[in-house]
Amino acid sequence: MLLFERTAPRWIIFLIDLFICFFALIIAYLLRFNFAAIPQVELDTFPLIFPFVIGVRALSFFISKTHKGIVRYTSSRDAQRIFIVTTLGSIFFAIANIIKYYFITDTFIIPFSILVIEYMTTTFLMISLRLIFKSIYLEWKNPSRTKTSVIIFGSGESGIITKRTLDRDAGMKYKVLAFIDDNEKKWESKLEGITIYGFNKLEELLRDGNVAHMIISVQNIPAKRKEEIVEICLKYNTKILNVPPVSSWINGELSFKQIKKVRIEDLLERNPIKLDMENIKRQTRDKVILVTGAAGSIGSEIVRQLSKFNSKKIVLIDTAESPLYEMEMELKNIFHLRSFEIVIADVRNKERMESIFSKYSPQVVYHAAAYKHVPMMEHHPLEAIQTNVLGTKIMADLAVKHGVEKFVMVSTDKAVNPTNVMGASKRIAEMYVQSLSPTPSLPFREGENKSSPEGGVRGGCKFITTRFGNVLGSNGSVIQLFRHQIERGGPISVTHPDITRFFMTIPEACQLVLEAGAMGKGGEIFVFDMGQSVKIADLAKKMIQLAGLTLGKDIQIVYTGLRPGEKLFEELLATKENTLPTHNPQIMVGKVREYGHEEVSEKVGALISLLQNQDSTAIVKRMKEIVPEFRSQNSVYEELDKQQKPSIQSE
Repeated sequence: MLLFERTAPRWIIFLIDLFICFFALIIAYLLRFNFAAIPQVELDTFPLIFPFVIGVRALSFFISKTHKGIVRYTSSRDAQRIFIVTTLGSIFFAIANIIKYYFITDTFIIPFSILVIEYMTTTFLMISLRLIFKSIYLEWKNPSRTKTSVIIFGSGESGIITKRTLDRDAGMKYKVLAFIDDNEKKWESKLEGITIYGFNKLEELLRDGNVAHMIISVQNIPAKRKEEIVEICLKYNTKILNVPPVSSWINGELSFKQIKKVRIEDLLERNPIKLDMENIKRQTRDKVILVTGAAGSIGSEIVRQLSKFNSKKIVLIDTAESPLYEMEMELKNIFHLRSFEIVIADVRNKERMESIFSKYSPQVVYHAAAYKHVPMMEHHPLEAIQTNVLGTKIMADLAVKHGVEKFVMVSTDKAVNPTNVMGASKRIAEMYVQSLSPTPSLPFREGENKSSPEGGVRGGCKFITTRFGNVLGSNGSVIQLFRHQIERGGPISVTHPDITRFFMTIPEACQLVLEAGAMGKGGEIFVFDMGQSVKIADLAKKMIQLAGLTLGKDIQIVYTGLRPGEKLFEELLATKENTLPTHNPQIMVGKVREYGHEEVSEKVGALISLLQNQDSTAIVKRMKEIVPEFRSQNSVYEELDKQQKPSIQSE
């Protein structure tokens, strides 16, 4: 089929278009006179009409370059161009008729009936012949019997564009078998020749249609519906693809290469959070905001969220130079943010932090800098104390001294009844921060000094703590580990078949941090609704299925045993018995014991003083005295629990 392999010269297409115009003119005369004998008066004028019509059409085609398009790839834009050109040509004929009738003679150049028929015939033939040739080419190139069946979820505008994208991309051997839509009014109707079915028909179509791909085209599909679709598709080994947001389409057009596989993160998402945007704006607008750990997964996303609120300046602090540089480029080139400062510094360095506070005078601080890796901190408790406790104390004391309005600390669910050094270190940091800004229910004790050791006035800065579980895609996330292990062919390592975790997306977590920070009055520990806990083994199995692999055949899961400090189930204190509601149903205030500042400061100071001895056992022993509910699991420090003498009551 040499005809399909080569591109015809443009002059041939031009001549074919002119022949179509000539043919349309003949048809117009025949139709006008019912295929009977054409009157002699009309035949006499035909030699003048013919060159006039063909000449105008030829000139308009040449100027508009309708013959330049490759016929076998004719698109809706090509059809639109032809329609506009033929319409303008016919309008020119009509104007010429009017001028001749009213200003020259009382006759028309071309009878209007002929003009209308010629216009409709020319337009129809030029577009339809191109589309017919395209259909023949596509069928020859990719016969229907060899095409892969695809179902599109969503029959709205995005669904139509998705189908047309598949049709346009001849290199992809796909045919749309059906549309699925939740709108009952559309059921059993057809869209571009494809039947629209309800969700209840999906399983039947997958079972009978040998469908290779399900493409989810709906832009804001509810999380529950997406999960239902995935569960059914995985049952029939159908791969699930996702159409990206319209904002990421290239020049407003969807490319097939942009349609990506659904990731496990997509399945763990929940419905969009409704934020009190005005309250957040009031806290952040025209203010200097300092973010620690700004190159990390949480800190960097907090910065991205803050970039929307017209802050006076955002100061990014971290020790990681390369991630900070990448963040700088992102803020400049993607967010087009100019009012920010990149600062390489360590929150554990008091003198360095003092100079930063003096230079920038921040009004709001988001403290996200921390060590969060449980097994690593179990082996290095001194580093956990130095960063998570000492670093937090330095930042909090400087916030008081320099009159910061709000200090928002990012904590973790592992601080609840901790079983590891990392969780206990974060709990101690929570206690210190909370003691600096007691809630009204805990007034200053009689005789207690209301001035901080740094000379600042306590109570001026509002200290707020936010506590949530694992975030999807964060550094060290189990999902990242599983993805790398799948790419390498396995095996996937799961610590225990019954281990569960709470998950939240990074943007969702950071939005709630901003919301909690805005609503906080000082002294609260805000607990986020993490939804249902997820069994890690089930998560691994689903990731294997999404990768198109078979468990036990293509890849294995191995159980390695709980790691040092790891527990089977995380806790968030997110029940009605131990939390109070807020206006946002996804944010609660934890009912936790409050502490006097002098008491906590004395204990924390004694703990920090032990760092100079470099004795991990002594450090952990003192941590257990400060946090009596700290009970080590799968750790060398379990022996210390038998010797523990509580000095501060459990929360």
